[in-house]
Amino acid sequence: MDILWLAPVGSVVSLLFALYFYLRVVKEEKGTDEMVHISDAIKLGARTYIRQQYKTVGVFFFLMFIVLILLSFANAVTIYVPFAFLTGGFFSALAGYVGMRVATKANVRTTHACTKSLNDGLNVAFSSGAVMGLCVVGFALLDLSIWYYLLMALGGGATDPASLEALTTTMLTFGMGASAMALFARVGGGIYTKAADVGADLVGKVECGIPEDDPRNPAVIADNVGDNVGDVAGLGADLFESYIGSLVAAMALGTTAFAVAGLSLEALSVPLVIAAIGAFASIIGAFFIKAKEDATQHSLLWALRRGIYVAAILIAIFSAPVIYFIMGPVYWFGIYAAVLAGLAAGIFIGIISEYFTSHKYGPTQKIAEHAKTGPATVIISGLATGMESTFSVVIVLALAIFVSYTLSGGAENPMMGLYGIGIAAVGMLSTLGITLATDAYGPVADNAGGIAEMTKQLPIVRKRTDALDALGNTTAATGKGFAIGSAALTAMALLAAYTSHISVVSGEMAVSVPMDLSLSNPIIMICLFIGGALPFFFSSMLMKSVGKAAGGIVEEVRRQFKEIKGLMEGKAEPDYARCVEISTKAAEKEMIPPAIVALASPLVIGILLGPSAVVALLAGALVTGIVMAIFMANSGGAWDNAKKFIEDGNYGGKGSDSHKASVIGDTIGDPFKDTAGPSIDILIKLMSMISIVFAGVVIMIHGIPL
Repeated sequence: MDILWLAPVGSVVSLLFALYFYLRVVKEEKGTDEMVHISDAIKLGARTYIRQQYKTVGVFFFLMFIVLILLSFANAVTIYVPFAFLTGGFFSALAGYVGMRVATKANVRTTHACTKSLNDGLNVAFSSGAVMGLCVVGFALLDLSIWYYLLMALGGGATDPASLEALTTTMLTFGMGASAMALFARVGGGIYTKAADVGADLVGKVECGIPEDDPRNPAVIADNVGDNVGDVAGLGADLFESYIGSLVAAMALGTTAFAVAGLSLEALSVPLVIAAIGAFASIIGAFFIKAKEDATQHSLLWALRRGIYVAAILIAIFSAPVIYFIMGPVYWFGIYAAVLAGLAAGIFIGIISEYFTSHKYGPTQKIAEHAKTGPATVIISGLATGMESTFSVVIVLALAIFVSYTLSGGAENPMMGLYGIGIAAVGMLSTLGITLATDAYGPVADNAGGIAEMTKQLPIVRKRTDALDALGNTTAATGKGFAIGSAALTAMALLAAYTSHISVVSGEMAVSVPMDLSLSNPIIMICLFIGGALPFFFSSMLMKSVGKAAGGIVEEVRRQFKEIKGLMEGKAEPDYARCVEISTKAAEKEMIPPAIVALASPLVIGILLGPSAVVALLAGALVTGIVMAIFMANSGGAWDNAKKFIEDGNYGGKGSDSHKASVIGDTIGDPFKDTAGPSIDILIKLMSMISIVFAGVVIMIHGIPL
């Protein structure tokens, strides 16, 4: 009996519950007319930016579609590949867009809910995040299910190895489309949001000494718009790509690893079925999230963690019999152990990220303490904290890799071990429906605090929104760690899939492709170094882009304070639209060069130096990219929450010299954690997927006829 039907059913159920949570959001009251006016301005700015971004990205997808069509005519890829690429990009964009639309409806409702109680505010903000979490899972399973059944019907079916190879290659292209869209969304949205945020903080808080989200600050609307286009739309596209990438990598490896055992189709099915179980578990876990009115930061965090732990336990329980049913008594335990390794690694990475970024713990409190001596010690302490955090996460990932590889049979059959690593990534992301919900709720709470400040709500309202916002900073950091950890496992699986794919395609083309991966090969060492340097070069481009765009915002805010009479006294209205325009144009322009680096580097290396060089390039980028992404995410989260810790009344509170020093640290951390850091994990997976999809081109150039 085939139980793959769980995947499309899980998709439909996820989307239905996303609708349920959406209706739960929109039934809430919006609040006063003034609150609605501010919310509408944020909504307009977000929609304007997204429309402009999607127009630019649409041109790229059209050109890539033409290239892939031409390659299909040359028999370098199958005819399905160009269309899979488009659907991957479309659903990635759709996931981000839906999340953004709901977030811009939920922000004002969260503010109003916080006038009643903290729990009411949490419920509205979390429901908004749940919409995006379940939409990401639902759209991914829907599209993968459609392609699976379509290709099985058009191909030779389960008994045809060539059909299964074509199926997994096509799905990898679907992942490439999702990754390309995610890169544009994360890079463009990250540049937009951090340019506005940094510009607003440097002039508003540091130079003028006015509060965060003060309506006198001309960049305040652009800052709130940025939360939606970067931290919601960009986040949704990013984790959609992570989810898809883990699934298609494991599926591709499964068809090869279990070919001799005659279980290729079964191994291909396991990731989709586990993802479906995760979707159901995430829905159940979402109903366990609630908080008391007098909740501390710790109890708020536990309220969210409770839902994630419930989902993880349900997945651990129900995956065992399902995997046994699919794979049989010989192979089930190793695969199930890989699922547990991924689940455990995800939980431990979350705990590590929480420890290094939450102001409940020593590392972040130490950064706040160092603020007494000025910005320099804040910066040094934040950098050290991020660096220290990388070691623990790497140890957890190493253990997950070892356990999943060994127990899934890697000692006897390396391909089975690599499949186990791919399954561990699926296990880690199986709770994505609820994990993403706890992450995506943060920007909504941030916007709610801005609306409360701009409309001069009672202090208790801002206190509640600040509590939710500080919690959001921690859940965002743990969410980034979660995405980075899954990226490491997925990229390893994709690297193995690339070497396997080279062998299959070269056989189909009747050519021999020499693969020399020895460290004594100078080409391998050269490309390892180039790959290792790529995340640094890529991050440099993004950091410069944020700095350049933020400089434009700073100059504009200064100009308005100088030229608009009565603005500082609150007697005149700032020109919010001008700052929104500056951020939009900067993001649209600056997102192109980093994307070109990610797309072109594996193609150029492959064409010039061959497939062995590509393997080295991908390996180098994987090792340095993962460590750098962890460092940036946790440094940025720690700086942000150190600032929040001071704003809670510690070390002088708001407006003190300590506070101003912490703001400087936070402005450095912003592009770390919200632009460069989360973009790196997309970079390493996108490079791998491009390498696989264009493997046929490289083989045509470097293959030796048999």
